[in-house]
Amino acid sequence: MSYQKRSKDELALRVAQDIHDGAYVNLGIGQPTLVANHIPAGREIVLQSENGILGMGPAPAPGSEDYDLTNAGKQPVTLLPGGSYFHHADSFAMMRGGHLDICVLGAFQVSATGDLANWSTGEPGAIPAVGGAMDLAIGAKQTWVMMDLLTKKGESKVVAQCSYPLTGLGCVKRIYTDLCTLACTPEGLRLIDKVEGLEHVELERIVGLPIAA
Repeated sequence: MSYQKRSKDELALRVAQDIHDGAYVNLGIGQPTLVANHIPAGREIVLQSENGILGMGPAPAPGSEDYDLTNAGKQPVTLLPGGSYFHHADSFAMMRGGHLDICVLGAFQVSATGDLANWSTGEPGAIPAVGGAMDLAIGAKQTWVMMDLLTKKGESKVVAQCSYPLTGLGCVKRIYTDLCTLACTPEGLRLIDKVEGLEHVELERIVGLPIAA
Protein backbone atom coordinates (compact mmCIF):
# COMPACT_ATOMS: atom_id res chain seq x y z
CA MET A 1 0.00 0.00 0.00
CA SER A 2 1.40 3.40 -0.95
CA TYR A 3 1.71 6.40 1.33
CA GLN A 4 2.44 10.10 0.98
CA LYS A 5 4.66 12.21 3.21
CA ARG A 6 3.26 15.21 5.06
CA SER A 7 4.26 18.51 3.49
CA LYS A 8 6.05 21.03 5.70
CA ASP A 9 2.78 22.94 6.20
CA GLU A 10 0.85 19.74 6.95
CA LEU A 11 3.49 18.85 9.52
CA ALA A 12 3.29 22.34 11.06
CA LEU A 13 -0.51 21.99 11.27
CA ARG A 14 -0.11 18.59 12.93
CA VAL A 15 2.12 20.11 15.61
CA ALA A 16 -0.16 23.10 16.13
CA GLN A 17 -3.16 20.83 16.71
CA ASP A 18 -1.50 19.37 19.82
CA ILE A 19 -0.66 22.68 21.50
CA HIS A 20 -3.15 23.25 24.31
CA ASP A 21 -5.13 26.43 24.85
CA GLY A 22 -3.30 28.97 27.00
CA ALA A 23 0.17 27.51 26.32
CA TYR A 24 3.34 29.59 26.19
CA VAL A 25 5.40 28.17 23.33
CA ASN A 26 8.83 28.78 21.81
CA LEU A 27 9.30 27.92 18.14
CA GLY A 28 12.86 27.10 17.13
CA ILE A 29 14.69 28.14 13.98
CA GLY A 30 13.79 26.36 10.74
CA GLN A 31 10.69 24.23 10.23
CA PRO A 32 9.20 25.00 13.69
CA THR A 33 8.62 28.65 12.71
CA LEU A 34 5.87 27.43 10.33
CA VAL A 35 3.75 26.39 13.32
CA ALA A 36 2.94 30.07 13.90
CA ASN A 37 0.94 30.08 10.65
CA HIS A 38 -1.29 27.17 11.73
CA ILE A 39 -2.51 27.99 15.25
CA PRO A 40 -6.15 26.81 15.41
CA ALA A 41 -8.75 29.58 15.40
CA GLY A 42 -10.16 30.34 18.83
CA ARG A 43 -7.18 28.85 20.67
CA GLU A 44 -5.09 31.34 22.66
CA ILE A 45 -1.44 30.33 22.36
CA VAL A 46 1.30 32.80 23.26
CA LEU A 47 4.38 32.39 21.08
CA GLN A 48 7.79 33.37 22.45
CA SER A 49 10.96 33.99 20.48
CA GLU A 50 14.33 33.76 22.23
CA ASN A 51 15.51 37.10 20.84
CA GLY A 52 12.83 38.76 22.99
CA ILE A 53 9.22 38.53 21.80
CA LEU A 54 6.00 37.45 23.48
CA GLY A 55 2.79 37.35 21.46
CA MET A 56 4.40 36.62 18.11
CA GLY A 57 1.95 36.19 15.26
CA PRO A 58 2.11 34.54 11.84
CA ALA A 59 4.42 35.61 9.04
CA PRO A 60 3.49 38.99 7.51
CA ALA A 61 1.88 39.25 4.09
CA PRO A 62 4.37 39.82 1.26
CA GLY A 63 5.21 43.51 1.05
CA SER A 64 4.27 44.31 4.68
CA GLU A 65 7.41 42.99 6.37
CA ASP A 66 8.97 45.05 9.17
CA TYR A 67 12.61 44.01 9.48
CA ASP A 68 12.84 45.66 12.90
CA LEU A 69 10.52 42.87 14.07
CA THR A 70 12.06 39.45 13.42
CA ASN A 71 12.22 36.07 15.11
CA ALA A 72 15.39 34.33 16.28
CA GLY A 73 15.97 33.08 12.73
CA LYS A 74 15.93 36.68 11.43
CA GLN A 75 12.64 36.11 9.62
CA PRO A 76 10.10 38.97 9.71
CA VAL A 77 7.12 38.26 11.97
CA THR A 78 4.01 40.00 13.21
CA LEU A 79 3.08 41.01 16.73
CA LEU A 80 -0.42 40.19 17.98
CA PRO A 81 -2.45 42.66 20.09
CA GLY A 82 -1.02 42.64 23.61
CA GLY A 83 2.33 41.33 22.40
CA SER A 84 5.65 42.80 23.50
CA TYR A 85 9.35 42.73 22.81
CA PHE A 86 12.18 43.05 25.31
CA HIS A 87 15.86 42.38 26.02
CA HIS A 88 17.06 38.88 25.18
CA ALA A 89 18.38 38.47 28.75
CA ASP A 90 14.77 38.65 29.96
CA SER A 91 13.83 36.15 27.28
CA PHE A 92 16.49 33.69 28.48
CA ALA A 93 15.25 34.13 32.05
CA MET A 94 11.83 32.95 30.83
CA MET A 95 13.41 29.99 29.04
CA ARG A 96 15.63 28.93 31.93
CA GLY A 97 13.04 29.62 34.61
CA GLY A 98 10.53 26.99 33.48
CA HIS A 99 7.98 29.53 32.21
CA LEU A 100 7.52 27.92 28.77
CA ASP A 101 5.02 25.09 28.45
CA ILE A 102 6.39 23.77 25.16
CA CYS A 103 9.33 24.37 22.87
CA VAL A 104 9.33 23.03 19.32
CA LEU A 105 12.83 22.46 17.97
CA GLY A 106 14.45 21.04 14.88
CA ALA A 107 17.00 18.25 15.22
CA PHE A 108 19.81 16.36 13.51
CA GLN A 109 19.18 13.30 15.70
CA VAL A 110 16.85 12.20 18.50
CA SER A 111 17.39 9.00 20.45
CA ALA A 112 14.58 6.59 21.26
CA THR A 113 14.75 7.70 24.90
CA GLY A 114 14.62 11.42 24.08
CA ASP A 115 18.25 12.56 23.89
CA LEU A 116 18.55 15.54 21.54
CA ALA A 117 21.33 16.53 19.13
CA ASN A 118 20.39 19.66 17.20
CA TRP A 119 23.24 22.15 17.17
CA SER A 120 26.21 20.64 15.33
CA THR A 121 27.09 17.82 12.96
CA GLY A 122 30.78 18.62 13.19
CA GLU A 123 30.86 19.23 9.45
CA PRO A 124 32.64 22.26 7.94
CA GLY A 125 30.22 25.17 7.75
CA ALA A 126 27.98 23.74 10.49
CA ILE A 127 26.16 26.04 12.92
CA PRO A 128 28.97 27.64 14.95
CA ALA A 129 27.34 27.68 18.37
CA VAL A 130 24.55 26.09 20.38
CA GLY A 131 22.66 29.37 20.88
CA GLY A 132 19.63 28.96 23.13
CA ALA A 133 18.95 25.32 22.25
CA MET A 134 20.18 23.89 25.57
CA ASP A 135 18.27 26.48 27.57
CA LEU A 136 15.07 25.67 25.67
CA ALA A 137 15.45 21.89 25.67
CA ILE A 138 15.95 21.72 29.42
CA GLY A 139 13.97 24.77 30.54
CA ALA A 140 10.64 24.09 28.80
CA LYS A 141 8.09 21.84 30.48
CA GLN A 142 7.85 19.81 27.25
CA THR A 143 10.31 19.62 24.36
CA TRP A 144 8.95 18.54 20.99
CA VAL A 145 10.99 17.96 17.86
CA MET A 146 9.73 18.73 14.35
CA MET A 147 11.80 17.36 11.48
CA ASP A 148 11.97 15.15 8.39
CA LEU A 149 12.32 11.54 9.52
CA LEU A 150 15.17 10.80 7.10
CA THR A 151 18.34 12.63 6.13
CA LYS A 152 19.05 13.48 2.50
CA LYS A 153 21.04 10.22 2.40
CA GLY A 154 17.96 8.26 3.50
CA GLU A 155 19.18 7.57 7.04
CA SER A 156 16.83 7.80 10.03
CA LYS A 157 17.28 10.81 12.29
CA VAL A 158 15.62 8.80 15.06
CA VAL A 159 18.38 6.60 16.43
CA ALA A 160 19.24 4.25 19.26
CA GLN A 161 22.02 6.59 20.42
CA CYS A 162 22.98 10.04 19.11
CA SER A 163 26.37 10.28 17.42
CA TYR A 164 26.36 14.09 17.17
CA PRO A 165 27.15 16.46 20.09
CA LEU A 166 24.23 16.41 22.53
CA THR A 167 21.96 19.33 23.32
CA GLY A 168 20.13 17.60 26.17
CA LEU A 169 19.61 14.20 27.75
CA GLY A 170 16.16 12.61 27.86
CA CYS A 171 14.46 15.95 27.17
CA VAL A 172 12.38 15.18 24.05
CA LYS A 173 8.85 13.97 24.71
CA ARG A 174 7.50 13.87 21.14
CA ILE A 175 8.93 13.69 17.62
CA TYR A 176 6.77 15.07 14.80
CA THR A 177 7.94 13.99 11.34
CA ASP A 178 6.75 13.87 7.75
CA LEU A 179 5.86 10.17 8.16
CA CYS A 180 4.79 9.73 11.79
CA THR A 181 4.48 11.14 15.28
CA LEU A 182 6.40 9.32 18.00
CA ALA A 183 6.63 9.55 21.77
CA CYS A 184 10.01 9.09 23.45
CA THR A 185 9.80 7.11 26.68
CA PRO A 186 12.38 5.53 29.03
CA GLU A 187 11.43 2.19 27.41
CA GLY A 188 11.89 3.50 23.85
CA LEU A 189 9.64 4.72 21.05
CA ARG A 190 5.83 4.63 21.08
CA LEU A 191 3.69 5.37 18.03
CA ILE A 192 1.18 8.23 18.27
CA ASP A 193 0.17 8.33 14.59
CA LYS A 194 1.50 7.74 11.08
CA VAL A 195 0.55 8.74 7.56
CA GLU A 196 -2.19 6.75 5.90
CA GLY A 197 -0.96 3.70 4.03
CA LEU A 198 2.32 3.31 5.94
CA GLU A 199 2.40 -0.10 7.57
CA HIS A 200 3.78 -0.38 11.10
CA VAL A 201 6.37 -2.97 10.10
CA GLU A 202 7.57 -0.71 7.27
CA LEU A 203 7.93 2.24 9.65
CA GLU A 204 10.03 0.10 12.00
CA ARG A 205 12.18 -0.91 9.03
CA ILE A 206 12.68 2.74 8.00
CA VAL A 207 13.60 3.82 11.53
CA GLY A 208 15.55 0.67 12.31
CA LEU A 209 14.18 0.45 15.85
CA PRO A 210 11.19 -1.21 17.54
CA ILE A 211 8.17 1.07 17.95
CA ALA A 212 5.45 0.18 20.43
CA ALA A 213 1.97 0.51 18.98
